[in-house]
Amino acid sequence: MWTPGGPVHTYDGGMETGDRAVRPHPGRGRTAAFFDLDKTIIAKSSTMAFTKPFQAGGLISRRHVLRSAYAQFVYVTGGADHDQMEKMRAFMSALCAGWDVATVKEIVAETLHTIVDPLVYDEAVSLIEGHHAQGHDVVIVSTSGVELVEPIGEMLGADDVIATRLEVVDGRFTGEIDYYAYAEEKAEAIRRLAEERGYDLAGCFAYSDSITDEPMLAAVGHPHAVNPDRELRRVAVSRDWPVLVFTKPVALRSRVPLPPAKPTLAALAVGGVVAVGGVLWASARKRRIGA
Repeated sequence: MWTPGGPVHTYDGGMETGDRAVRPHPGRGRTAAFFDLDKTIIAKSSTMAFTKPFQAGGLISRRHVLRSAYAQFVYVTGGADHDQMEKMRAFMSALCAGWDVATVKEIVAETLHTIVDPLVYDEAVSLIEGHHAQGHDVVIVSTSGVELVEPIGEMLGADDVIATRLEVVDGRFTGEIDYYAYAEEKAEAIRRLAEERGYDLAGCFAYSDSITDEPMLAAVGHPHAVNPDRELRRVAVSRDWPVLVFTKPVALRSRVPLPPAKPTLAALAVGGVVAVGGVLWASARKRRIGA
């Protein structure tokens, strides 16, 4: 039975960590369902979801809120291509340089249910429940940072998460990226995890909205395009992949009991910093459109 808030393992991308090396799992034939996060499980970009709380804390202007809202609109309606994702990657990694990791984790924990809970697609929750009912593992695979993806995974009852990891020195982000869970690397991480856990990829499932996740979808036997962007829809139709349309964001607490949220001013601050990334992305997009 699916239960929220359970333990979640954060997969390290299949690389050696210290003396730990990946070893094949002795039992073969297990099944997993791999889920992208943004616009697949939740209705927005996870890195743009904190704009309004940041404004409420007095840390972002109304003008910036409106520009961030435009960024979200463009993302939801058109998606983000490789060039846009690369610009966001470079900007966000530089922006995070010097952040205290413990503080970031505390802030995410305090705001998670208030910000993310209402954005979860009801259809995605049903899929997660269904896969667990069949004995499948559920793995969230996201380009967002592990400090955000891991607690979301715990909230949703995922068994594992694969996410981007920023370099940390003396408890602070350096601005460099240790592991970037994006595009083909998502597929490579899935294959390494399958080798370690004994998943039969031909029997596994994957769900995503973006053409940048085509390698991840193609890595399994049962790919699904969810609210796909134009390019992914074209690929899905040409390859006869199922296309799913999720339209019902639902407060997760209406499905299962969750602990009360504990918003703080510090939490609003970090949310707003994340929103600035959305502002930059939107500005670049607008200039491209104008050109």
